[in-house]
Amino acid sequence: MPDRTARDTEPPLRLLPWTTTDGKPCYLSSGDADSRMNRRADEIEALQLRMGTELLAHARALLGDRGAHAGELRYLAHRLTEALRDALRIAESRGGRLTAAGAGDGPP
Repeated sequence: MPDRTARDTEPPLRLLPWTTTDGKPCYLSSGDADSRMNRRADEIEALQLRMGTELLAHARALLGDRGAHAGELRYLAHRLTEALRDALRIAESRGGRLTAAGAGDGPP
């Protein structure tokens, strides 16, 4: 997230849950928390977290299956890696917004 100081008048940037086609992070000025783009980002984050939860349940089942093939396990590892990447991006985005929201809560 870009470094912002207390004297910056611009609203903080929100890290979005997707990247550009070349893998670079996307940001949105979070000045309007109820904007269409912010709501869409919230929906995508919720979807990514639900998919991660479902994948985790599938992983538990597959890892408990002694007959699982190496190809299935490799595929699972790739999907788990993607889910972890998504969860970490969401955590970074939300943590950045919490930090920005709390920046004005310090002593006068």
